[in-house]
Amino acid sequence: MTPQLYNDYGAWIRSKFPFRVQKISIDAGFACPNRDGHVGIGGCTFCDNRTFNPSYCQPSKSIAEQISEGKAFFARKYTGMKYLAYFQAYSNTYASVETLKRRYEEALSQEDVVGIIIGTRPDCAGSEVMDYLERLNRQTFMIVEYGIESVSDQTLLRVNRGHDFECSRRAIAETHDRGILTCGHIILGLPGESAEENIRQSEVVSNLKLDILKLHQLQIIRGTQLAEEYCREPFKLYSADEYIDLCIRYLERLRNDIIVERFVSQSPADMLIAPKWGLKNYEFTNRLVNEMKRRGTWQGRLISSSVSSTY
Repeated sequence: MTPQLYNDYGAWIRSKFPFRVQKISIDAGFACPNRDGHVGIGGCTFCDNRTFNPSYCQPSKSIAEQISEGKAFFARKYTGMKYLAYFQAYSNTYASVETLKRRYEEALSQEDVVGIIIGTRPDCAGSEVMDYLERLNRQTFMIVEYGIESVSDQTLLRVNRGHDFECSRRAIAETHDRGILTCGHIILGLPGESAEENIRQSEVVSNLKLDILKLHQLQIIRGTQLAEEYCREPFKLYSADEYIDLCIRYLERLRNDIIVERFVSQSPADMLIAPKWGLKNYEFTNRLVNEMKRRGTWQGRLISSSVSSTY
């Protein structure tokens, strides 16, 4: 029997619900400890939250309003849709438990919302927050998504991340051990990291207690500190073909039960300096899948025997 090429998020999420579900992004007005001075000032050098906020997603609107507008947007494409409230912008556990409870439960009270996805930083996962998330997880479908970005402390320092890799490891382990579906986010191609370093990273990621992984290419976003660095002294960015090769080699060494949600991200054209591949996300994924078929390879094919397949 031929193994599946990779553990696809789309197939996995369809197995969890008897109906189609769609994420609705929400900006609930949370801050970030790496911007407000608690951890740092200025945020990560690569970050501009506007790159993934749809037009309806504005903190000036209530959560209920954002969900209503998001539902109207997706209803034009699909009928009978249900929704996952995606708290995406900034650090969505960076508040008191009382504040989190109000905002999450406002989202979950909306018609046709059947679960919640919470994007945050690993240094915003204190014990009181985790106790609350553990209780909430018993009541609804939930994923907690952590920005790892890199396993290299040197890289994390260079991009002003504000925490080290051990912080990610601890938060992921605690979240998973509490029975919560746990997702990690990695950027491939951060400055100073070679392709070989990115590929070696996959075994480190495989040893994390992750259920889901999101990958994407480094993008240089207009107005960020990284854009200033790149324009002053350009560094290596992957072509589409180089990045496909990198993703395949990464997948070959990735634990095969980790669900892979994505490989690329697509920022608004007017904000993106580079790389400009001219490919939509699905077009990139189709090219990657075809290349995997051509090579006769699959997720986990070259994984070390030292990596546990289950937790």
